[in-house]
Amino acid sequence: MTKKLFIKTHGCQMNEYDSAKMFDLLEEKESFELAETEEEADLLILNTCSIREKAQEKVFHQIGRWRKIKEKNPNLKIAIGGCVASQEGENIIKRAPAVDIVFGPQTLHKLPDLYNEKSKTDINQIDISFPKLEKFNHLSVHGTGEPSAFVSIIEGCNKYCSFCVVPKTRGHEVSRTIEDIINEISALADKGTKEIHLLGQNVNNFKGTYKGEKSSLAKLIELTSKIENIERIRYTTSHPHEFKDDLVEIYDSVPELVSHVHLPVQSGSDRILKLMRRRYNVEKYLDLVQRIRNVRPDMSFSSDFIVGFPGETKDDFMGTMDVINEVRFDESFSFIYSPRPNTTASDMPDDVSNEEKKERLSILQNRLSQLSFGYSRKKVGTIQNCLIYGQSKRDPGQLQGRTICNRVVNFPSNNIDLVGQLINIKINEALPNCLRGNLQN
Repeated sequence: MTKKLFIKTHGCQMNEYDSAKMFDLLEEKESFELAETEEEADLLILNTCSIREKAQEKVFHQIGRWRKIKEKNPNLKIAIGGCVASQEGENIIKRAPAVDIVFGPQTLHKLPDLYNEKSKTDINQIDISFPKLEKFNHLSVHGTGEPSAFVSIIEGCNKYCSFCVVPKTRGHEVSRTIEDIINEISALADKGTKEIHLLGQNVNNFKGTYKGEKSSLAKLIELTSKIENIERIRYTTSHPHEFKDDLVEIYDSVPELVSHVHLPVQSGSDRILKLMRRRYNVEKYLDLVQRIRNVRPDMSFSSDFIVGFPGETKDDFMGTMDVINEVRFDESFSFIYSPRPNTTASDMPDDVSNEEKKERLSILQNRLSQLSFGYSRKKVGTIQNCLIYGQSKRDPGQLQGRTICNRVVNFPSNNIDLVGQLINIKINEALPNCLRGNLQN
């Protein structure tokens, strides 16, 4: 009898990639099918993220909801994976006995065996080890021909920013070989994928080998652009300290590389950046932005911001606002600082009041929204070449695409044959979160 699987994913694109691979493994080795609802599942998987405060509580609340389903279906298995699983380990089962399996980001390939062992012995299974790149030797490519696909190229992080838990939950940096990555991308392209999104916690510090020699993200992008059917290339997430000259220069020679880069600055204060252990200052960050724009003038930038870091003064915050106004970010993600376990920042005196943090965040987000909407308005009347992703989530009578500068565009059409194609769209209207247009004849 076919077994049913339900996966709930929290967090970043890397987790989305990992969740897709979990399904591929369980479909291939255990004949699982995706369940439409949690209630009909034989196995529930929660792929967790620990970046933000209260991440653990969010996990335990979800387990509590699933426990009620398990009370009605005692054969149901519950598995917790991802960064919270890596961080908490056996403490998850101690606190929530309804959980059967705990596994980390580097041991997802063991999930079928962990599931089988639990089913046979009824002994809870925990594996949160860090066996480097072993998992990629067990992951097949099961592309479905989606227009865009994630491909993980580097795992872990060595930066140890004072606020970040990723090195403890994902392990140290390990890069796949370029040959292995190109094989995966080629298989996706053969199935119809047109856009590849290269992933890593510190993606531009990629050092995978090519023909036995250490290589770079720029070389991988160049080789990816030569694969037949690949028409767009993205990558996430960049660290400004690791943005080397060859990666700047590749924007001049690879038109498939999109005109958008996510380049987290976190703060516009050199003092706070030093406390964060970010390894660059404001001047170096702004110089990098300008060098990229010199090569690709229409480049759009998105960023991450932490507001209210321990010790942040009003002058520090105004420095962040100055950077925002100079770079004029198109899209951004901003958060109030939250201490994460086992990070050095969690031991720093936090003397910024919650009221002050909320006020600063509101000021920052309002300005970022203004800049983003202004960027969108400048696109009205232009013709944008868009990769069509599929139907609009809000209106099935419309299709949705994305510009080369990462703007979502909705336009009226019921022609599903356009999905996966690059189409010219004339932009007629700018909305806060998207553009609207019509097919250009």
